[in-house]
Amino acid sequence: MAIPAFHHFFHPVLVLATKGPIERRTATEKIIKQYKFTPEEINHRLPSGSQTIRNRVGWAMTFLTKAGLIGKVAPKTYQATPAGHEFLKSHPTEIARGELNKIPGFNKAWENGRARRKARIIKTENEKSASEETISLSNSTPDEIIDREVETLRGILCDRLLKAILDQTPEFFEKLVLDVLIAMGYGGSKEAAAAHLGKSGDEGIDGRINQDALGLDQIMVQAKRYQPDNIIGRPAVQAFIGSLAGQGVSKGIFITTSSFADTAKEFVLRGSSTKIVLVDGEMLIDFMIRHRIGVHVARTCEIYELDQNYFDEGE
Repeated sequence: MAIPAFHHFFHPVLVLATKGPIERRTATEKIIKQYKFTPEEINHRLPSGSQTIRNRVGWAMTFLTKAGLIGKVAPKTYQATPAGHEFLKSHPTEIARGELNKIPGFNKAWENGRARRKARIIKTENEKSASEETISLSNSTPDEIIDREVETLRGILCDRLLKAILDQTPEFFEKLVLDVLIAMGYGGSKEAAAAHLGKSGDEGIDGRINQDALGLDQIMVQAKRYQPDNIIGRPAVQAFIGSLAGQGVSKGIFITTSSFADTAKEFVLRGSSTKIVLVDGEMLIDFMIRHRIGVHVARTCEIYELDQNYFDEGE
């Protein structure tokens, strides 16, 4: 099953806290048993690297603390407050996300420290209609919101990069391919690689580049600047392999801004003595971002987290 959103853990966490002291670790372990999560679900992680279940249980505890339903009774240890016991009586089966907003002082508690931004998000959500986007946001932890927005920005960048490439000339695309391959470690010096790719190709080959700095092994390159809907089929790939044989070369890279048909992908996997790597538009954009070709870092944001080990040393 899908891992529940963090607010679904409000009720089970509060129930545990009414039975005795809990820690984030012990609460997570008990909830894993209660929900019978599979090993795959237990090990599932957010893009930031933190365990999804542990992250959501932790945020559930944070929200319950801000609401005054559980309180800290020892280092890393929490227990239900009298208000928490009373609240559970009126919510015996489930605690809806909006119920905590009704508790006096809950929203004000978020005004301290780094949770201030979360308070503004909550306020904005309460003023919005219950659109699908708003519901998704309210069901997410701050870590998940950050990961999602970073992924959104990356998607926008990918679209802009592809459009920028397609707006350029074929000659510019050849230079771009060269820059990417050089950044990935091919070609030795840029001048040597440029000498190879700058020449007009033979038999449909756009150029060749050194696999190593000394030029002991060479790779043929085919570069096609196509619109996304111009899918490259098996015949084009098969013709490229034939060209490699005519040049006495056994390795090649076929790079395109579009994509390859399944028949083309299957063809290069058949175990030929000629090794071909197919790089589609999505892979090309990924390489560009990874090696910072045509992009630059616009902003760097450091997010700090409490170093519990530092404080545990004093116990």
